[in-house]
Formats: sequence, C-alpha cells, structure tokens
Amino acid sequence: MTLPTSFAPRPTRRRLLHAAMLSAGTGALPRPALAQAAAAGAQALQLGPPATLTKARLDNLVATWHAAFNAGDVLRPFNPMVQGAGGDVVLRLITTRTTLPGTGESVPITGLLAVPAGAQGRIPVVSWQHGTIFGAESVPSNLTRVIDADYVMRDGIDSAETLFNIQRLASHGFAVIAADYVGKGPYGAYRPEAYLVREVSTQTCLDILDAGLAGLGEIGLTPGPLFLNGWSQGALNTQWLAQTLQRDGRTARGAAASSPFNDLNETLRYWTGNLSYPASATPYPAVPDWGTLAMVLMLGSYQVWYGMGGLIDAAIRTQFRASALTFWNTQAIDIDPAMFPKPDALLAEGFFDRFTADVVAAFLRRLAANRATFWDYAAPMRLFYGLADEAIHPVLARQPLAAGGRRIDGAAVPSGTHRITFLASLYGSGDEVSGKPDVLEWFRYLMID
Repeated sequence: MTLPTSFAPRPTRRRLLHAAMLSAGTGALPRPALAQAAAAGAQALQLGPPATLTKARLDNLVATWHAAFNAGDVLRPFNPMVQGAGGDVVLRLITTRTTLPGTGESVPITGLLAVPAGAQGRIPVVSWQHGTIFGAESVPSNLTRVIDADYVMRDGIDSAETLFNIQRLASHGFAVIAADYVGKGPYGAYRPEAYLVREVSTQTCLDILDAGLAGLGEIGLTPGPLFLNGWSQGALNTQWLAQTLQRDGRTARGAAASSPFNDLNETLRYWTGNLSYPASATPYPAVPDWGTLAMVLMLGSYQVWYGMGGLIDAAIRTQFRASALTFWNTQAIDIDPAMFPKPDALLAEGFFDRFTADVVAAFLRRLAANRATFWDYAAPMRLFYGLADEAIHPVLARQPLAAGGRRIDGAAVPSGTHRITFLASLYGSGDEVSGKPDVLEWFRYLMID
C-alpha cells in the first residue's frame, strides 16, 4: 500500500514502547475539545481511491466466515436468500490525523469508509469499532484488498468482523466508518498501541468518524442519523464513544455492543480466577488463552499512555516478563503460546489481594476510573451478551443494564460464545437473540420518526 507523502511516518518504531512516558502522572489524559478535533480531522482528510466489493463477492466471503464463526452450528446457517447483501459496496481508505491526549502531538491514523454503490443524497451512518486484534494488520482499512477475487482471507490477517458489518449494513443502505486505532494499520509503527486506554481510543474513533463524515461530503453524500456498533474491545470503545458524543451534544440515534466489556477491573479478576459467578446448570467455558496476551497489551498500553513506569515489571511474574516484553515490543501473531501461562498465572502474587506496588495500585485505580458501567443513556443502547461467552461472563456483561436508564436493554444469545454472540447480533433471529431484532433491523426501526 502506498501512503500519501504528507502522512509518511517517521523512521521510529518500537523504541517508543520503552521510551515514551506520555503523562507525568496517572490522572486522566486531557482530551481536545470536540469541535477542535473535528475541524482538524476534516482539514487533514485524504480519501483513497474507490474499491468495489460486489454483492456476489460479499455473500461468498460471508458464507465462508459465517461458518467459521458459527462453531458447533449454534446459529442457523447463513442464508443468502434472506441475509444476502443488498448490493455492491464501495470502499475507501481514510487517512487523517488525531491529536494525542496528554502530549498534543498530531499523528496520522487510518480507517475505512464503506458506502453502498450508487448511494445518493442523505445516508445513515454507522461508526463500527472492531474488537481485539494481535498484530497491526487485520484492521478495517485493509479490507480493501479483498476486492481481488483471487485473494483468500485469513484469520488473524484480515478483518472478518468488519466484512460482516459491510455486508450486513453498508450493502443495505448505511455508510460504515471504522477506525484502525492508534498502533494499528498502515501507521501501526508510528505510536505504541493504546489498548483499552479510554482517552486515546475515544479520540481516535471520534477523529476517524469526523473524517469519514467529511469524506461523505466529498463524494456528494449528506450524513444522516448516526449509529454505533462494536464488539468485544470495540464494544467498550462503543460505550465510551456513545457517552462522549452524548456529553458533547452529538448523541447517536442508537448503539449496539456485542460481548460488552465495561468494567476492566472485574474482567481481570474474572480472567485470573479471583472472581467467580454463580454456577450454571452446565459447566461454563474456561477463560480463553488469548486473555494472557490481551492482559500484556493492556499493561503495556497503560504503562506508556498513563505514564505508569515499571508497570509490566511490577505486575507480571518474574519468569514471564521477558516473554511479555517480547510480545509487547513485536506483537508477533505467530508467537509461541508455550512462552505464556494461562491468564490465571500471569500476574504477580497478591495482585488483587494486597498492596504490591504503587504503580499497580495506580493501575487498578485507573481501570476503575475507566469503567463504562454506570451511565444514563440519552439514546437507545442494546447489549448483546452470550450465555456461553468464554471472555466475558453474562453477569458482568449485564451490569450496565441496571444503571443505564430506561433506554438500555439486553439481548441474550443462548449458547453464545464470544464469536457467536457477535455473529448473532448481525445475523441472528428469533430465539437466537431472545426475540430481539438483529442490528440491521433495529437500526432501521430507530430511523422511523
């Protein structure tokens, strides 16, 4: 991929991961005013050339990846007669800039703009927030390469989750705008990852959203109602984004979050065996092994972006520190899993039970401050949660429902694993989603005045 000259990254790479301490303390990073960020994003916008994904190509790809996500055939098979694409979709790379909270630096970021082929006039918009990825490649913007009929999508390399959103939403009349996130995509080496760092994640999503909205204007379209959708890490980013937009007077028409992480303290306690939930009639799935890598990304990100020097050393058991630093520095997707323990053996002894280090205490306080759990939503918010989700227990996933006000509700996915829960949010029906409509039908309903 050839990058615009004006956005060419500096010749720096992962040395930033060790050297950059972007905040002197451990307080919340400041965020530029929304209007300033929007104006900067629009001014810096560059749209890549159009690339068309045909209806047939979309349906063929989704048929393959729907089956891959639907392990055990929990959901009904993909039915192109009912769930097929509505038409071709035109994809464009978004390149813009974001102002980093805490430093004020302006850095390049990328994302994806997808619109229905032949769209005219006013068009509803979905801001899509992708889930956790390891490595920098399987981001939304790289989906432009699948227009080649000979290209074979690969797990961990290509963004199947973004493909589903494009086939289900963009091909049926919505513009889809998706951020690659800082530390990911074509500029992934430019700055360290900000995994589950609220301020940087939200600012990046806002700036890509505003650049995408400006991009719609450049191709002759007028943005209509705004909707949000996210899965896993992206579900937490979606909650943060919805809350920020509401606070800044830009409330979205509606938002959906699948496998919705909301309290990272409780998530870590659950993953490490320090928190249990009531027993179910059948054994509940074990926490996934990838949780260990996610924890390393979180610790490294908080060490850098919140200025928590020494966090990795203080938080991770001695015998695993070298492996953790290797993964944090390289994020190699082919790393040997034998180098890492199960999630319940990664953290230092007593991590949740007693004071172990000042930096660990500061980390736990920051996780608490970043909770998305307690918010009174001014627009509809729907949480899709799986009753067999190995990464987030339904008790934790449901926590925002009690405090979120009358406009929040949940849709349980029976036997829904982490992937199946997300798949059901877009393709499920009837008892697969507890009688609730899928995201496409729900967003359409919310557009009715």
